[in-house]
This record gives sequence, C-alpha cells and structure tokens, in this order.
Amino acid sequence: MIHDLPTKFGAHEEKPLVTRVEFPHSGVSVEGQFRLNEFATLEKDPLEFLRLYLKVRGNLKEVERALGLSYPTVRARFETLLRALGLESTPEIPALEGSKEASLNALERGELSVEDVLAQLEGS
Repeated sequence: MIHDLPTKFGAHEEKPLVTRVEFPHSGVSVEGQFRLNEFATLEKDPLEFLRLYLKVRGNLKEVERALGLSYPTVRARFETLLRALGLESTPEIPALEGSKEASLNALERGELSVEDVLAQLEGS
C-alpha cells in the first residue's frame, strides 16, 4: 500500500530526509540522502490550495468563488502558503498609475480587492 509522505514528526519542525527511491516498473532502487523540495513537504491543506490556485491560473478571485470564502480569507491562505514555501510575502501593491481600466484589470486578475479598487477610483 502506498502512503502519503509524512511531512512532520511529532512536534519537530524538521523536514524528512528520503534515503531510498524506488522505480517500481524498472525494478531500480537508489539509496542515499535526498532532500525534498519545498513543494513536496507541504501539508495537505496548503497543497490543495496550491492545486486550486494553479488550476485557476493564479486568479485569487476564482479561488474565492471555488471555495466560497471571502477575498480576505483567501488572501490570508495565500500568504500562509507563501510562508510555508519559504517565500517572501509580496509587498502591498502600489496604486496603479493610469486608467480605471488598469485598476479593473488588476481586480479581475485578483491582484487587488474591490475595496482597493474603490479607494483608487475615489482618489482619481
């Protein structure tokens, strides 16, 4: 029976170290010490979020719709995912220069919230 890779051991935060890799169809096994990348050690919930995020091509508004959650909740989960991957959180998106259309396009891509766009449009 094949199991999911455990990503934690007890209360320890250490990452697992793989010591054997098997290729069942060819009958080849390789032993050594192999590091797992940051994606391989994601826990179940962040991994499912990442799959959905990729499926909707990085559009947080689509993630919001698919999960039935508010944009701030989805954004918080995205920030949690970034931290789990060891990536820096993106700085606050500066006000877009240019047209209302640019702000609306950023909203559509999930780069800005409705509140951010309204604030930008009121400041125009």
